[in-house]
Amino acid sequence: MVLARFALIGALVAGVTGGTGDTGAAAAAGAAAQGAPGATGLSARAPSGATVQVPGAIRGRLDVRRVARPTERRPEVAAPGSAGPRDLPDLRRGVVYLESAPRGAFEEREPGRAVMDQRNETFVPHVLAVTVGAVVDFPNSDKTFHNVFSLSRARRFDLGRYAAGHSKSIRFDRPGLVRVFCDIHSHMNAYVLVLSHPFFDVTDVDGRFRIDDVPAGTYTVVGWYDGEPRTSRPVTVPSGGIADFELVVP
Repeated sequence: MVLARFALIGALVAGVTGGTGDTGAAAAAGAAAQGAPGATGLSARAPSGATVQVPGAIRGRLDVRRVARPTERRPEVAAPGSAGPRDLPDLRRGVVYLESAPRGAFEEREPGRAVMDQRNETFVPHVLAVTVGAVVDFPNSDKTFHNVFSLSRARRFDLGRYAAGHSKSIRFDRPGLVRVFCDIHSHMNAYVLVLSHPFFDVTDVDGRFRIDDVPAGTYTVVGWYDGEPRTSRPVTVPSGGIADFELVVP
């Protein structure tokens, strides 16, 4: 009995001493969880004075000083001297885009779809800009046959002849410039500019453009017109702000 009592007292003393050590370890763990100095959880937090960058926009005007002339229509054999009504292509539009895409621009996106109509023996619009992977529909809204084709390195294709009310499409899977023609009507021509990122805009008839959701930073902005890049300049986009400027095509 005496030996049993001494054993019980020894166990109680050891438990009190060990409990103190466990309590200290628990307190240290709690301090770490609450963000005490040196705690691992603190490194995952952003500093209180950190600045959050908000996307901005680029807007302005592409000033084209010399507008390209439309291709002359070939006279029809059946009616010499009377060309008939047709739309003239809108040659005032260009494309403005970032020379180098910001980080995150190549994230996987849904491929777009666009339309280049054939109306009154004219491609409408005359200039189309799309991202890689986009599908372009070429409906025939005329009363005659059309045959859309291209010999461009970026996308070579021939859709063959098809009648009014029908439409054919093609996917543009490589960046670059694609010149589009009609094998039946030699005066019909247009451009499809295929870009590897979405930071671009086709100008309106007054040359105005706007590119949204551009991360803050400095970029080179390119003004493209009539088949080639014509001008460029550096532009700084402020966080949450708008960079407003003008590009001139002499």
